[in-house]
Parts: sequence; structure tokens; C-alpha cells
Amino acid sequence: MTTEEKKQIIALVKREVVPAIGCTEPMAVALAVAKSTEILGGIPKQIEVTLSANMLKNAMGVGIPGTGMVGLPIAIALGALDGKSEYQLEVLKDITAESVERAREYIAQQRIRISQKKDTAEKLYIEVRCHNGEDQVTVIISGTHTHFSHISKNGCVLWEDNWQEGEASEEEIRLTMSLVHEFATQAPLDEIRFILETAELNKKAAEMSLMANYGHALGRTIFLQPREQFFGNGIYSKILAYTSAACDARMAGVKVPVMSNSGSGNQGIAATLPVWVYAKERLKSEEDLVRALMLSHLTVIYIKQSFGRLSPLCGCVVAATGSACGITHLMGGNYQQVIYAVKNMIANITGMICDGAKPSCSLKVATGVSTAVLSAMLAMEDKTVSSVEGIIDDDIEKCVRNLANIGLQGMAATDHLVLDIMTRK
Repeated sequence: MTTEEKKQIIALVKREVVPAIGCTEPMAVALAVAKSTEILGGIPKQIEVTLSANMLKNAMGVGIPGTGMVGLPIAIALGALDGKSEYQLEVLKDITAESVERAREYIAQQRIRISQKKDTAEKLYIEVRCHNGEDQVTVIISGTHTHFSHISKNGCVLWEDNWQEGEASEEEIRLTMSLVHEFATQAPLDEIRFILETAELNKKAAEMSLMANYGHALGRTIFLQPREQFFGNGIYSKILAYTSAACDARMAGVKVPVMSNSGSGNQGIAATLPVWVYAKERLKSEEDLVRALMLSHLTVIYIKQSFGRLSPLCGCVVAATGSACGITHLMGGNYQQVIYAVKNMIANITGMICDGAKPSCSLKVATGVSTAVLSAMLAMEDKTVSSVEGIIDDDIEKCVRNLANIGLQGMAATDHLVLDIMTRK
């Protein structure tokens, strides 16, 4: 691993692992609206929002932080009234109770129109048109949740960037599993200690949620019920409780930041908290925790390079695969055992559908991290699903490609059906 490769990987992690308040899909829409409003120079009289199917699906049923409301209209209205694009995915962090009341009035005035963009293959596409008299501003976010690909005012293009997700930019390194492991286990500790911020932020969200009844309160239920009856009062139950609790809060729209990964707060949570809980309960050193967290988060980024931001496959499959690697490392596992953990994960929960962001995501997150623990345990016994079984290949890179192909191509028809079911209810 060269010095330049280390610099590129650190820059990649810092781009992909960032704070976010609320579900990243409606926050990305609010970000586009905020940017449009700023360029327009006043509150829009009308806002037209056109979204790809995956964006629409992920923004329909999730709570918007600080509002007590669900879905896109309130996120759009707040983006126009009080959003600040400089905050990126924390675009709505300055809203108040007064902001919400003004936003409710804005919605009641029927100033917002939302539609699906039918003629795009892009999974992540947001087009916002803000009108105010004769002035019109168009802003497009695509590829990633914060990538502005087009900005124009009254037909005059102010910004154009035709980069599409999947294209390697000059500054982005293409990862392999061996490079991920080498970096996480050998990079100078001082250069990667920043990854501890993920644990600090995400554990606060979990601890807040464990004391309240957010969403379906899965984490609190696991934490407060007599766990011995089902899971025992140990590491396993605490991993489930903390991880699902943070997701409970986020999906319910609690105004608390979490550290996201590859554009998803739930992915950031699932890649962080199982690793942190295991390290804390087993009294691991700070270095062990830092390297395990980096291995987990970087594994997620590596797999998502094949997937893209949004797919028909639930993101917890990928994120929990990262945490399986981190836990394996904390158990003393070597590179081969980390590979075994990845293969065990792919063999088990590949195929879990994404049916939008919503409170019940905590159930899927719990399923994912539960499988991560089982996969790590098997890996430490040098047991792995073999290449004669299902979609597993001897080559780990082919295994990941198989996972991506199923998630993107094989489940495409499922994705359309899921959205059709959701929009017809």
C-alpha cells in the first residue's frame, strides 16, 4: 500500500462517513430545495420536485426530525423556509417549532408538487424547480445525496457536472477486500483515529432512544424486557438493543445526528454500534476499536462501490457485512477469517428487500447485525459457506460482484413491484 493510496483511502472515508440528521433521502431533497431557494433569492411561490423511483420509495414513510410529521412535503417546505445548503445532510438542523408551523401553512397553500421521474435509470435523482414570479431556478442532485449535477436560473446554466455514480473520479480509489483489510490493520493509528467519531455520535443516538419510545421501540424492548428469557444478558443482546435503538430514533424523526456511511444513516449505525458494543464489553483497546471500526466502515464503502447509493437490496445487508468483519477482527481473526465472515453474510441474508425508509427498518437492522455475530462466530471456527453452495465463489471479489448483481439486476423487477404496492395503498 503506497502513501498515495493511504491518502486516497482516508479522503474516501471522510467523504462517505459523515454526520446526518434524519433519513438521508428526504434530507437530500431538502438540500436541493434549500439550494434552489438560496439562488432564487426569496421564498418560492411554487416548488416542483421530481424524483427517481428509489428516492420516492425511501422518502415516503420516514419521520422528519423535529416535526412530528412523515414524508416529503414537510421536508420540502422546511428546506425552502429554513434550510441551509451549507449544512449538507444536516440541512434542517436549525429549524424550530415556529419553522414547522410556517411549513405546515406553506403545505396547506398547495405550493408543492411531487412526481416520479419515469425516464431515468438513475437510482438517486432529485430535480427541484422553484418559481417566484418570472424567476425560475432548477437544481438537480444525482449520483450521491450531496452531488449537485446541474444548477440553472432562468435558463442560464450556473453549474454543470455530468459525473455519474459508478464512474471513478480522479481522486477516488477503487477498493479491493485485501486493500481494505491491509489499510484498516496497518495504517498509522493517528491517521485513522478520526473513525472513533462514528462511535461517539451513534452511541448517543442509541442511548437517547433506549430511554424513550421512538418508532417501534425495538431497541428499548430488547434492552428492558427480561432478555435472559430469549437472548441472555450479554454482548449479543446489547448489540441488538443498541443498534436497533439508534435506528428507532432516526426513522421516527428524532432530531439527533448520526454518522452515516455511503449516504445512509442506518448503514452508518449498523456498521458502527455492533463493533463498538463488542469492543466495550470485551474491554478491547482503543487501537483495536479504531481498526475494527475502520475495517467495518471501509468494507461497507468497498461493497457500495459496486452497488451505488440506492438499490432494491436493503442496505443493512451491506452494513452488517461490515460489522461482521469488524467483530471478527476484534475476536482476533486474520484476513482469511474476515473473508469467511463476508462469505457467510452473503450466503445468508442476500435478497432482503428495501421497501423504503420507515420505523420498521430497525427490525431489518437487528436481523442484519444478528447475522453478523453468527457469521463472525463461524468464521473464527474457520467455517465458511463454500463455493459449491449457492452464490458463493472462492474469489471474494466475485462473491461481492454476485451480491451486487443480484441486488441491482436480479431484484430490479421486485423493486418496481414494491414501489407499486407502496403507492397503491
